[in-house]
Amino acid sequence: MTELTTTLTGYAAQARDDAHVRDEAAAADITQENTFDVKGLNLFYDKTQALKNINMTIKKHEITALIGPSGCGKSTFIKTLNRMNDWIENCRVTGEILFEGRNIYKEVDSLALRYRVGMVFQQPTPFPKSVFENIAYGPRIQGISNKKKLAEIVEESMHQAAVWDELKDRLHESALGLSGGQQQRLCIARTLAARPSVILMDEPTSALDPISTQKIEDLALQLKEKYTIVIVTHSMQQARRISDRTAFFLLGELLEFNNTVDMFTKPANPKTEAYITGRFG
Repeated sequence: MTELTTTLTGYAAQARDDAHVRDEAAAADITQENTFDVKGLNLFYDKTQALKNINMTIKKHEITALIGPSGCGKSTFIKTLNRMNDWIENCRVTGEILFEGRNIYKEVDSLALRYRVGMVFQQPTPFPKSVFENIAYGPRIQGISNKKKLAEIVEESMHQAAVWDELKDRLHESALGLSGGQQQRLCIARTLAARPSVILMDEPTSALDPISTQKIEDLALQLKEKYTIVIVTHSMQQARRISDRTAFFLLGELLEFNNTVDMFTKPANPKTEAYITGRFG
C-alpha cells in the first residue's frame, strides 16, 4: 500500500467518525463572489520561509494558473488552499485564507474543507482498486452506501471527467492497468465524486503525452463552468491556453497577478517578462 493510500485510509477513518463534516461543508456560504481571498499569507518550514506575504483573490468559475520556476512556492501555495500543509512537520502558517468568506485556518474543519476543495496531483494516484471503487471511495466515506446512488455518482463523475466512454466496460478492472492519461482523468473523476466546489491541480499534465495533455486541458475548460480551478503549470503555453488569470511566483513571493492576456502581452514586472519569454527559469 502506498503512503498516499495509507494517509487517505486514515483520513477516511477520521471522516467516518466526524458526522458533522458534511453538514459544515453544506452550510458554507456560497454567495461570495470570490472563492478564495488570501491576505498576508506567510508559510514557514521550521525557520525557512517558503511563502512571503501573499495577497490574491481567486474568483469563482475561473481557471487561475500559478507559474514560476521550480522551488518558487507555487506548489507550496496551492497546498495551503485545502490545508494539505497540515500534514507537514514543522510547517507554520500566518495570515489569512478566506474560503467563501470563512477563514480556513480558524473557522473551517480541515476534513470539511477537503471535501469542498479537491486535489489532483502531478502523478496519477489511482488506488489499487477497481475503476468503480476508486470513484466510489469518496462518496462511501461520506456515508453513501446505496448501490444505485453510488452507481449514479460514478457514472456522472466519469462523464464529467470525459472518461466514461473509454472505461464504461472496464469498471471492475484494476485502475492500475489504465494508461497514464486515463489514470489522471480517473483521478479527476474521483475528485468530482466527492462533490467539491474547487479543484486544485498540481502540474496534472507534466507526466502525460500531448494527446492526453490536450484532453485534460479541454476538460478543465469544461469543468470551470461548474467549478473553480487552480492549476500549477510549468508550461507557459498551457497557462495562456486555458487560464483566465495567472499568478507569477518567484522565491516565495507573488511578483505579479493579472488576467492572463495582459500578463502575457504586457507584463508589469520585468522579471515576469523575462520568465515568460524564457530568459530564465
